[in-house]
Amino acid sequence: MLCPHTIGGLAWRAYTRLVHLLFVSTYELGRQPLSVATAVAALDGAGHEITTLDLAVDEWDDSKVETADAVAISVPMHTATRLASQVIERLETVRPGVPIALFGLYATVPDPIPGVAAIAGDFGEELANWVQQVGGGQPDERRATVRRRAVGHAVPRRTSLPPLSRYARLLVDGEQRLAGYVEASHGCRHRCRHCPVPVVYDGRINIVDVDAVIADVDQQVSAGARHITFGDPDFLNAPAHSRRVVERLHRRHPSVTFDVTVKVEHILEHADIWREFSEQGCIFVISAFEVLNDRILQMLDKGHSATDAGVAVRTLRDHRIEIRPSWLPFTPWTSMDDVVDIFRFVADHDLVENTDPVQLSIRLLIPPGSLILDLPDTERWLEAYDPHALTYRWTAQDPAVDQLQRDLAELAEGGLHQPPPDLFSGMWQRVAAGARIDPASLALPARATVGRPRMTEAWFC
Repeated sequence: MLCPHTIGGLAWRAYTRLVHLLFVSTYELGRQPLSVATAVAALDGAGHEITTLDLAVDEWDDSKVETADAVAISVPMHTATRLASQVIERLETVRPGVPIALFGLYATVPDPIPGVAAIAGDFGEELANWVQQVGGGQPDERRATVRRRAVGHAVPRRTSLPPLSRYARLLVDGEQRLAGYVEASHGCRHRCRHCPVPVVYDGRINIVDVDAVIADVDQQVSAGARHITFGDPDFLNAPAHSRRVVERLHRRHPSVTFDVTVKVEHILEHADIWREFSEQGCIFVISAFEVLNDRILQMLDKGHSATDAGVAVRTLRDHRIEIRPSWLPFTPWTSMDDVVDIFRFVADHDLVENTDPVQLSIRLLIPPGSLILDLPDTERWLEAYDPHALTYRWTAQDPAVDQLQRDLAELAEGGLHQPPPDLFSGMWQRVAAGARIDPASLALPARATVGRPRMTEAWFC
């Protein structure tokens, strides 16, 4: 007996023509775009002609558009979504009327765009449905939501993507190593107010089969990767699953190192896991410290305190794992003292080498649907929505704080090629001037002979 899925597949082949698809990635944190590799895998075996274009490493190519029957643009993050709007404008000039879809975490953030489908969350099935409609001559503009599925995921198809050598690398022990990127889960169990993930996943996670994760690792190691980044919003949302993944990774590739992203509260809750992770190759952990003001941390619903952040640093270093904190220094409630506290914390905990300077200039983004909009006092600081920046504007209670953010952002952008300690020192001078304190009141640690492990790409949002 044929199951409904099989019947649907036969009908699709009978009444849907094959199409030429162009998948576009604009930016994925300097990584080979997993989102595109996942989308290609979702259509595997359907017979479509697929072309890919990663604008993070290649120039726009009109010829790739001229023959495409449809274009799907990956939007896994805020920066990628802003860049996608430029791609859509170009498509309207080169191929007016071509069916377009946005897919990924931020797909439903922009206002509805005529003729553009929006597929958020775990997009594979809905993307395949959209392609089917394109082939049938009736693409729609439906806005899909995430589906939590218990079945496994297809192994991402990376053969059409540029090689790993063109993407961000690991800097460690004075050398650069090719790096791969995988995800062992999608979504997050938590609902941090400033995070885009709970807007789509609503506190749910979708586990990726261990076999699929390791198969993706295998193909990237075969392509030269010596380090793997696990890009889950929180790698310890499902600690038993994560342990299985890491154990398999180490057993198959004992010389490959890895990094993960973990909330502060999970670093402390699962303190017993770090010894084995260290032995299996974990060399650093990214963790969202955000701020050191407990009132603001509570407003963001972070689940940790400023004291916990210091404990997390010591917990990981006890097992020879470095932490790379991400920060959110500038919010509507930030004071000058709050910014000073972050800089002092970074220096006092010997995190200057661990902190990407751009993190010290980050300003809160509030896209449509953000849980920040549920706070009771928004009328005091919230301004109009900016459709080009894809965020609501806001002003800090202290105008000097807004000016400081602009100054630090300018320093960070202009100093991308400076050693982090030098840039940190310059940024601190500006903070001290704004706070009217003696810059010598902050003692900077001696610069390490060899920098702490980090990726060559410093942007996080």
